Amino acid sequence: MTAPLGITMGCPAGVGPEIIVKALAHHRAGGSMPFVVLGDKAMLKRACKSTGLDHMAERIRKWSPGMEPEPGAINVMPVTDLSERQVPWGRVTETTGQAAYACINEAITLCMEHKLAGMVTAPINKEGLRLAGVEFPGHTEILAHRTGTARYAMMLAGPRLRVTLVTIHCALKEVAPSLTTEKILELINTTHKALTDLFRIESPRLAVAALNPHAGEGGMFGDEESRIIAPAVVQASATGIEVSGPWPPDTVFHAAWNGSYDAVVCMYHDQGLIPFKLVHFDDGVNITLGLPIIRTSVDHGTAYDIAGTGRASASSMKAAMDMAAMFAQNTLPPQLMPHDRAYH
Repeated sequence: MTAPLGITMGCPAGVGPEIIVKALAHHRAGGSMPFVVLGDKAMLKRACKSTGLDHMAERIRKWSPGMEPEPGAINVMPVTDLSERQVPWGRVTETTGQAAYACINEAITLCMEHKLAGMVTAPINKEGLRLAGVEFPGHTEILAHRTGTARYAMMLAGPRLRVTLVTIHCALKEVAPSLTTEKILELINTTHKALTDLFRIESPRLAVAALNPHAGEGGMFGDEESRIIAPAVVQASATGIEVSGPWPPDTVFHAAWNGSYDAVVCMYHDQGLIPFKLVHFDDGVNITLGLPIIRTSVDHGTAYDIAGTGRASASSMKAAMDMAAMFAQNTLPPQLMPHDRAYH
C-alpha cells in the first residue's frame, strides 16, 4: 500500500479547517493519491457546518498509520481533542498555537518514518506559536530543525510562474549586504534540482533577477550585479545548468510568464512575491526545497477576519494538494506507484 499524503490542520481558529474540508469535498486533489488530515475531529466537524458541508461531517473517519484511507471520506488522525468553547473562531491563543504545532510535529514524524508520502500545511499564526512557547517563527524553521536540514529554500509555484528567493524575511536595507555569490549559486543549484526532480522538467531554464534597476546600468545604480550576481551565473553555467542573467527585474517576470523561463531566482522577498501573487494569488503554492521530505503549503495566512464564515477560498489548498501528489508520484519508485483509484 502506498503511504498517503498528510494535511496539517493549521491554526484551528483560522480558515485552515474550512479550506481543508472544502478541498476534500469538492476536489479530486491528487487523482489517485490518498490524503489524511492530522488535526482535530471536532474542529473539522465545526468547519463542515460553517462551510455548509454538513453531510461531510458524517464522513469523518478516524485514521491511524498503516490503515488504508477510505475513499470519499475525511480521514483524520486525531492529534488534539478540542472543543468549540476552547477555540473561538478568529482568536489566537496559547491553545491554538499548541494545537497547530502538535499537528506539524506529528506530520513530520510520520513523513520521516515513511508512513506519509509528504505533507501539505494549512496556515498557522506566528503569535500563536509564541504564546505556546514554541521557539520557531514558522513552518520552515520547524521543518528544517526537525529534519536536520541546514540548507533550504522557498519556492512559490503556480501554473505559469515559479520564483525562488535568495533572502526571505529581512529588512530591505539588509538585502544587499546579505547577498553573496555562494548563496546565489547554491539557490540556482537548489532550484535546478527541484525543477528536474520534483517537476520533472528535463532541461530547466533559469533566469536570475538583478538587484538594482536596469540591472545596475553598468554600475550607475549599484555594482552587485557585476560583483556578486554575475559570477554565480557564470559558475552555474559552467556546470551545465541553463541559467542566464542578471536580468532587469522589471522585464524578467514578463519573460517568465510568457514561457521563456521555468523559474526566476530572486534576490529578495517582495521582488519575487509581488509579481507572483499578482498572477497566482488564488492558485499559488509555497514549497520548501532542500528537505528530505515533501512539503507544500497554501500561500496565504489564517485569515481570522473571515474564519468561521465559510467564505475562504480553497483554491490554494487544492493547488498545494495537487502539487504534493505530483511530487510524490514523480519521486516514487515505479513499483510503489499508486493504483488508479479515485480518492477525494
